[in-house]
Amino acid sequence: MKFGAVPVTEAAGAMLAHSLKLPGGRLKKGHVLTSEDLGKLDEAGIAEVTVARPDPGDLSENDAAEMLAGAIHDGAPGLHLSTPFTGRVNLVADGPGVVLLDADRINAANAVDPMITVATVPPFRQIHDGGLVATVKIISYAVAEGAVQEAAEAARGAIRLAVPAFEDATLILTDIPGGPGEKGVEAIETRLAGLGMTLCETVSVAHDEDALAEALTAAKGGIVLVLTGSATSDPEDTAPAALRLAGGRVERFGMPVDPGNLLFLGDLRGKPVIGLPNSARSPVLHGADWVLSRVACGIEVTSADIAAMGVGGLLKEIPTRPQPRQRKPAG
Repeated sequence: MKFGAVPVTEAAGAMLAHSLKLPGGRLKKGHVLTSEDLGKLDEAGIAEVTVARPDPGDLSENDAAEMLAGAIHDGAPGLHLSTPFTGRVNLVADGPGVVLLDADRINAANAVDPMITVATVPPFRQIHDGGLVATVKIISYAVAEGAVQEAAEAARGAIRLAVPAFEDATLILTDIPGGPGEKGVEAIETRLAGLGMTLCETVSVAHDEDALAEALTAAKGGIVLVLTGSATSDPEDTAPAALRLAGGRVERFGMPVDPGNLLFLGDLRGKPVIGLPNSARSPVLHGADWVLSRVACGIEVTSADIAAMGVGGLLKEIPTRPQPRQRKPAG
């Protein structure tokens, strides 16, 4: 593509690079100049304009964006493309889910030509209906078709949306004298609703291994969430021990995400079990959201996966937290 200033007399058929305000109206950038436009420019005393003129074999910004976005989408269910506009096409979620990315393929597409760009949300980001997953933006007014094809092949099928695989969940609360009771149930319901799931039952039992093991066995939901009245502070504490007593296994206790350190993840005869820290009673962004969203969307979560959540795992500080992570200087 050729870009630069030219005399108005030579600008017919070129795209105006910068908007111009004229006595009779406004010519917007990207507008293809006609002979009538040139007359208006001449009348306004403008002798020179900055324009872009595609070379043979170039694609317009909208056509290029549509080609690349279509390759990235590659028919993946749960996502749709927006209408091209000013060189931009968005990939948008049709419903809730978790975004799966091949970062290497996205990086390869972005390395082809600086004028061809793809921006995405982070891998495993939980997304809602209508949420923006990625945007393709062609920076210049036109770009070589060969470069677009190369980028498209590099990034083909690089983005998918894992949708919820479970319809509902059971929440088991353990009760202790003077404990929090049902505080936080609404926050848990909201988390599930964001994944298109419902809380099918809330069960309250004594903070006891036997009682909790019985409740785990009887749980009706596709996922079982455990919220204990007293914080789980060890892999052998009441809730993890109850899961083992019920015949289940603990995949991981503890995560390098704050808030969320005291979470545990396990399985009971094929049914996912998530032990929620007491801090999950708050609706703020939490390490539990990262685990719950993946589990809810049928994505396997291993101990190694949780261990890898530490980078970026210091979530936003909560101003009202009674014990802030950073001590105030003595004064």
